[in-house]
Amino acid sequence: MSIPGAFYITFLLRDIRTPSWRPWILRKQQFSLPRVPLLQAAGKKNSFNLLGLTEAELKEQFVRGDGPGGQATNKTNNCVVLKHIPSGIVVKCHQTRSVEQNRKIAREILQEKVDLFYKGEDSDVFKEKKASEKKKREKKRKAKENLERKKHFKEMQQLDTK
Repeated sequence: MSIPGAFYITFLLRDIRTPSWRPWILRKQQFSLPRVPLLQAAGKKNSFNLLGLTEAELKEQFVRGDGPGGQATNKTNNCVVLKHIPSGIVVKCHQTRSVEQNRKIAREILQEKVDLFYKGEDSDVFKEKKASEKKKREKKRKAKENLERKKHFKEMQQLDTK
């Protein structure tokens, strides 16, 4: 078998393993996870339904962070870059000055992204994101209704004074 033929077969095998929901998730550009883990931000400390990560699947690097901070940022390698080798998902975390805290936060974010990658719509992360979006829409709708009520009330007052 020729070298190009071997590459073609591996390409076909890779397409067979691709879950059917994955292209749908990849098309949704607006669906991105925040820098702070979503389940932690929602008040849940641990979710047992997330897929576990093993250290053998991870590649970890420490690099210089970017952004404001001047000399403290430019001289220290406390930004953590984690890559999940099987899925190819990469997370970069530089939220604190501590390497250990950045490692912990990066693992939490990576765990949520991997869970979303493999489980799709069945993931707790996906459900939590959808619930927060629904809550935000509802809050916006109520604010709009309240504004309309106030406008109507002012118009009624002006008509009464004339």
